[in-house]
Amino acid sequence: GTVTSVLFFHGQPYHKACGFSDPKDHHVVTAIEYQEVILACKYPKKTVSSRLEWKKLGRGISFVYYQQALQGAFKDRAELIDFSIRIKNVTRNDAGKYRCEISAPSEQGQNLAEDTVTLEVLVAPAVPSCEVPSSALSGTTVELRCQDKEGNPAPEYTWFKDGIRLSGNPRLDAQSTNSSYTMNVKSGSLQFNAVSKLDSGEYSCEARNSVGHRKCPGKRMQVDDLNISGIIAAVVVVAIVISLCGLGVCYAQRKGYFSKVLSIIIYFHEHDFKDIFCN
Repeated sequence: GTVTSVLFFHGQPYHKACGFSDPKDHHVVTAIEYQEVILACKYPKKTVSSRLEWKKLGRGISFVYYQQALQGAFKDRAELIDFSIRIKNVTRNDAGKYRCEISAPSEQGQNLAEDTVTLEVLVAPAVPSCEVPSSALSGTTVELRCQDKEGNPAPEYTWFKDGIRLSGNPRLDAQSTNSSYTMNVKSGSLQFNAVSKLDSGEYSCEARNSVGHRKCPGKRMQVDDLNISGIIAAVVVVAIVISLCGLGVCYAQRKGYFSKVLSIIIYFHEHDFKDIFCN
C-alpha cells in the first residue's frame, strides 16, 4: 500500500517521503549459467536527481549497486542500463532475490519506489558419479548407482549397456536380455532383482536436464554362475588333507612316537633344567 514516512538527516526531520510498495509486484528471471541476464527495475523514467540502489537479499543484505557504482563481484562483469542491471557472465552463486530501491524528489516530497526480482540460474549437469560392480554372482540382487550434484533443475538419468540405451520398461525393450531390472530415472539407480550372465557388459549413465547432458565413462560388470564343481573339488581336497592328517596321527601313535615324546616331557618336568644342561 501507500508508504508515508519522515526522513531524518543528522537527527533532524528532512522532508516527507511518499511511495508505493506492492509485495505482489515480484517477478522471476531465469538464466543459463555463463550466459547473460538483465535484472529489470520497473520505474517510469530515470532523472538526474534519481537515486538508485540495488541489493541482494538473503541472510544478510549486500549491495550490488551503491553510490553510483557496481559493487563486489559485479564490478567487472555487469553494467547499469537505466535502472536495470545487465550481468554478462551469470554464475550459480548469483541466484537469489534482488531488490532495487529508487528515490526521487517531487512536489509532495521524496518519492520512494522498490521492485523485487528473483534470479534463477539453470546449470547443466556435471559428469555423473557412476557405481558399477566389477563382478557379481548369477541370481543375486545387484544395484548400479548414478548421481549428479550440480545440475539445476535436477537431472533425470538414463542407463546404457554396451552403448545401447536401456528402456524404463525392460519388457518393452527389444535390446533387453533381462526383464527383472528396474530403473529409477529420478534417483539414478538401476537394480537387477536376479542378475544373470546375459547382463554382463559395459554400463554407463547419462544425466540430462533442460540445459545439457553429460555421461560417465563405461564400466564393465561381469556376471558368473556359482562354480559348484569348484566348490565340490575344494571340499574333496580339504577332506583328503584331514584324512591324511588323521592317518599320520594314527601311524605315529602305533610306532610309539607319542610315548617317547611324553617320556621326555615328564623327564624334563621332574628335573631342573639347570641341572641337566649345566652339569
